Amino acid sequence: MKIRKAVIPAAGLGTRVLPASKSVPKEMLPIVDKPAIQYIVEEAVASGIEEILIITNRGKSVMEDHFDRSPELEERLLATNKTDLYEEVIAVSRLANIQYLRQKETKGLGHAVACARTFVGDEPFAVLYGDDVIIGEIPATRQLCEAYEKYGKGVAGVQYVPRDQIWKYCTLAVERLEEKIFSISEMIEKPRDDQFISNYAALGRCVLPPSVFDILDDLPPGANGEIQLTDAMRQLAHQGRMIGVEYDSKRYDMGNKLGILQATVEVGVKHPETGEAFREYLKEFVKTL
Repeated sequence: MKIRKAVIPAAGLGTRVLPASKSVPKEMLPIVDKPAIQYIVEEAVASGIEEILIITNRGKSVMEDHFDRSPELEERLLATNKTDLYEEVIAVSRLANIQYLRQKETKGLGHAVACARTFVGDEPFAVLYGDDVIIGEIPATRQLCEAYEKYGKGVAGVQYVPRDQIWKYCTLAVERLEEKIFSISEMIEKPRDDQFISNYAALGRCVLPPSVFDILDDLPPGANGEIQLTDAMRQLAHQGRMIGVEYDSKRYDMGNKLGILQATVEVGVKHPETGEAFREYLKEFVKTL
């Protein structure tokens, strides 16, 4: 079944990137000349997604404004013959059919996804985490959607994580099905050292069946006292209904100061406007380190 809908949870407080996120949602922090949330929406669209629901909360209406029309700006750009910028601005407003829903209480990623039940209805859907910008030649979400269409099971985007970092994410029991595709039989969110299973963790993207909403309805709080989406996927894994795809893309954690810097540098050196000059600057700069 084709995946048509995507949910982007973007209601987090962004405490790891304070004080910037006090006034600017972390999803709106720029990578060169586009906010992080635009990269995520563009990935969804490039993966064949037709409808998107962004889960927001108080103070994040600027995201809605970004994907809306801006008549005053558009008029000014046309009046000054900046037609290229005009077309670029218009294109942002036409990316996809985007809806918004406020998560009135931040009770965790699982709770945020549960808020999307009416939007999703009775069909599978993709979840693109609002903290994670993932850039690659083949969109990560498309890779997951293709695996769902082939296997008919929930799909987690997985990556290899060093042992000393795994406690930040989750640890998975995996068995290879084919190149870069695994069956998943166990998932433990934010594991203690004695709970370590493997270096594979679910990161940034997943595609889920609508039955996950029934699981989320009855799910008790997990790690950090929050409703964890990983715990819902764990139940699917126990039922033999979960696989993992090791996506061929680079993930940037935009809820992390280092991740923001890495994204800015690595996208900046490839950017058609800034790339050449920025590369030359970096070559000179590293000589001073």
